[in-house]
Amino acid sequence: MKLNEYLKTHPVVLAPMAGVTDKIFRRLVREQGLEDGLVYTEMISAKALSYHNSKTEALLDISGETPPVAVQLFGSDPAIMAAAAQAAAQAGAAMVDINMGCPVPKVVRNQEGSALLERPELAAGIVAAMAAAVKIPVSVKIRLGPDQERIVGPELARRLAAAGAALIAAHGRTRDQYYSGRADWRRIGEIKAAVDVPVIGNGDIRSPADAAALLAVAGCDGVMIGRGALGDPWLPGRAARLLTGREPGPPPEPAERIEMALTHCRRLVALKGEAKGLPEMRKHLAWYLKGLPKTAGLKDRLFHCRALAAAEDELMAYLAGRPGLSPHEYLIQ
Repeated sequence: MKLNEYLKTHPVVLAPMAGVTDKIFRRLVREQGLEDGLVYTEMISAKALSYHNSKTEALLDISGETPPVAVQLFGSDPAIMAAAAQAAAQAGAAMVDINMGCPVPKVVRNQEGSALLERPELAAGIVAAMAAAVKIPVSVKIRLGPDQERIVGPELARRLAAAGAALIAAHGRTRDQYYSGRADWRRIGEIKAAVDVPVIGNGDIRSPADAAALLAVAGCDGVMIGRGALGDPWLPGRAARLLTGREPGPPPEPAERIEMALTHCRRLVALKGEAKGLPEMRKHLAWYLKGLPKTAGLKDRLFHCRALAAAEDELMAYLAGRPGLSPHEYLIQ
């Protein structure tokens, strides 16, 4: 995969998001316009893969998907990470990515994720081990640094590129910011200027115009859309169209959002069953309904649904303009 050439025609990628970018969501984003753009899996524990944890191995399933798919791994042991990279390559990954940006305390305490921002030698060692283990590109997702007093992004990116990283994805926040405040696109530009490999900018892309603005400010090679796609799987495709000289199209209408929530729910339940799929769907339903009128009661009822049919009834009743009717009641109105 020649990343420089690829990003010229596919400048928008779907970010890895734990509990979000599963097989179902990746497919929905492709169907809404990202098509053969790069999408990432949820972050996957290399250590759990080494133990052959069945739930973790399921996250590695990218069979039947439109390529390219990047598999994101997290860990701190170079040998274990290298073995996990080989597993990702065998699963069909077009690229394997290393998470060096996750700020969650339980990850950081294990010297994984954004803890590696403060351990550049180990970080470079992990990249080198993985790059030697696979023939597909190895990329890294980083943040600007641990905090505003320690902006290490440019120097760390140089080390990682020298160790064999073929691409750097940079989130424009520090670890201690989590997802608060504004992403600093200018500092993403500093990371781009520090390395010869492609750099993808990430943070605060809520519209196609935001994607274009990030490219203009940072001068990077592409944009990565994460939280902006929550409840809006249309956004990556719309941004991709704008950045490749096409009309992005309008944002989804409320009815389209409800219909997408129905589709998403049905597919997730078909894959994982009601007992697992419906609880996993709750957060997605909240995102699809965000900003729509008179949804407080609807959300509460949806969160207590134990059967797909009940969730369908609630969403279809809302779509018909009659929220709150009992199951099937709206059909006979």
